[in-house]
Amino acid sequence: MREKRGSKPSTSTSPCSLLRDAYHNCFHRWYTEKFVKGQYDKEECISEWQKYKACLSEHLEDKHMIRLLEAENVVVRDSADATSQ
Repeated sequence: MREKRGSKPSTSTSPCSLLRDAYHNCFHRWYTEKFVKGQYDKEECISEWQKYKACLSEHLEDKHMIRLLEAENVVVRDSADATSQ
Protein backbone atom coordinates (compact mmCIF):
# COMPACT_ATOMS: atom_id res chain seq x y z
CA MET A 1 0.00 0.00 0.00
CA ARG A 2 1.35 3.43 -0.95
CA GLU A 3 1.32 6.25 1.53
CA LYS A 4 -0.17 9.61 0.63
CA ARG A 5 2.31 12.27 -0.33
CA GLY A 6 3.09 14.54 2.56
CA SER A 7 1.59 12.16 5.09
CA LYS A 8 4.86 11.66 6.92
CA PRO A 9 8.19 13.48 7.04
CA SER A 10 10.82 12.58 4.47
CA THR A 11 13.34 10.01 5.60
CA SER A 12 15.69 10.70 2.70
CA THR A 13 19.36 11.10 3.43
CA SER A 14 19.72 13.54 0.56
CA PRO A 15 21.49 16.73 1.62
CA CYS A 16 18.70 18.70 -0.04
CA SER A 17 15.75 16.73 1.32
CA LEU A 18 14.58 19.36 3.82
CA LEU A 19 14.68 22.04 1.13
CA ARG A 20 12.86 19.73 -1.28
CA ASP A 21 10.17 19.10 1.32
CA ALA A 22 9.82 22.83 2.03
CA TYR A 23 9.41 23.57 -1.70
CA HIS A 24 7.02 20.65 -2.22
CA ASN A 25 4.86 21.71 0.75
CA CYS A 26 4.76 25.32 -0.43
CA PHE A 27 3.89 24.31 -3.99
CA HIS A 28 1.20 21.88 -2.84
CA ARG A 29 -0.32 24.50 -0.54
CA TRP A 30 -0.29 27.12 -3.34
CA TYR A 31 -1.76 24.70 -5.86
CA THR A 32 -4.58 23.40 -3.66
CA GLU A 33 -5.44 26.65 -1.87
CA LYS A 34 -4.95 29.21 -4.64
CA PHE A 35 -4.32 27.93 -8.16
CA VAL A 36 -7.33 25.61 -8.37
CA LYS A 37 -9.48 28.51 -7.14
CA GLY A 38 -8.26 30.79 -9.92
CA GLN A 39 -5.79 32.79 -7.84
CA TYR A 40 -2.37 33.03 -9.40
CA ASP A 41 0.68 34.70 -7.89
CA LYS A 42 3.85 33.97 -9.80
CA GLU A 43 5.91 35.08 -6.80
CA GLU A 44 4.65 32.15 -4.69
CA CYS A 45 7.32 29.68 -3.43
CA ILE A 46 10.20 31.40 -5.26
CA SER A 47 12.37 31.57 -2.16
CA GLU A 48 11.87 27.86 -1.46
CA TRP A 49 12.58 26.97 -5.11
CA GLN A 50 15.76 29.06 -5.25
CA LYS A 51 17.14 27.48 -2.06
CA TYR A 52 16.34 23.97 -3.29
CA LYS A 53 17.77 24.65 -6.76
CA ALA A 54 20.98 26.10 -5.27
CA CYS A 55 21.41 23.04 -3.06
CA LEU A 56 20.89 20.68 -6.00
CA SER A 57 23.33 22.61 -8.18
CA GLU A 58 25.96 22.59 -5.45
CA HIS A 59 25.70 18.85 -4.86
CA LEU A 60 25.57 18.01 -8.56
CA GLU A 61 28.67 20.13 -9.08
CA ASP A 62 30.42 18.36 -6.17
CA LYS A 63 29.83 15.04 -7.91
CA HIS A 64 30.76 16.47 -11.33
CA MET A 65 27.32 15.51 -12.62
CA ILE A 66 26.20 18.99 -13.64
CA ARG A 67 28.34 18.85 -16.80
CA LEU A 68 26.84 15.49 -17.74
CA LEU A 69 23.32 16.85 -17.34
CA GLU A 70 24.22 19.99 -19.29
CA ALA A 71 25.62 17.84 -22.11
CA GLU A 72 22.33 15.93 -22.24
CA ASN A 73 20.38 19.23 -22.17
CA VAL A 74 18.67 18.16 -18.95
CA VAL A 75 19.99 21.17 -17.04
CA VAL A 76 20.37 24.64 -18.45
CA ARG A 77 22.38 26.99 -16.30
CA ASP A 78 21.20 30.50 -15.60
CA SER A 79 23.28 33.08 -17.45
CA ALA A 80 24.64 34.32 -14.10
CA ASP A 81 25.75 30.77 -13.25
CA ALA A 82 27.39 30.25 -16.63
CA THR A 83 29.41 33.48 -16.47
CA SER A 84 30.77 32.68 -13.01
CA GLN A 85 32.55 29.56 -14.32
